[in-house]
Amino acid sequence: MEELVAIAKIVKTRGLTGELVADLLTDFPERFSEVGDVTAVGPGGETAGLKLSDFWFQGGRVILRFAGYDTIEKAEALRNFEICVPESEAVVLDDDEFYDWELQGCRVETLEGTEVGVVTELMRNGGTEILVVNGGEKDHLIPFAETICPEVDIENKLIRIDPPDGLLEF
Repeated sequence: MEELVAIAKIVKTRGLTGELVADLLTDFPERFSEVGDVTAVGPGGETAGLKLSDFWFQGGRVILRFAGYDTIEKAEALRNFEICVPESEAVVLDDDEFYDWELQGCRVETLEGTEVGVVTELMRNGGTEILVVNGGEKDHLIPFAETICPEVDIENKLIRIDPPDGLLEF
């Protein structure tokens, strides 16, 4: 089965006619106009095929309506589900841009070959993104900046870093 990419996460219902409020998980919200069929993935891994019938943006979130989910009770069943599209439908990024899911699971080592750990997530704080790297006994927070992470090899799941003094305390 093809990998899925989450583009939104449903947080609550809205109104009485099955509208759902979702947090955006994509940097390309305009893509909703091209989305028809999606896969909803629940917190326990359960899946449901859905047809997006309408959407609009409100207050930094997206409001979604799905065919067949026309009551608050039906819509409530989708709370906490992620709305996903196949990886093949993901927006193509520039060579120096990466999806969070592409970075997760990458091994991280210094340019000299010292193993640092594995990327568990990408934190966004409004500035430079931060790689959270599990180093076994502790997590390392590594700015995902070109000067610190000069080599990113998604195909081989490897990120080579040139850490400034004091960044890595083993």
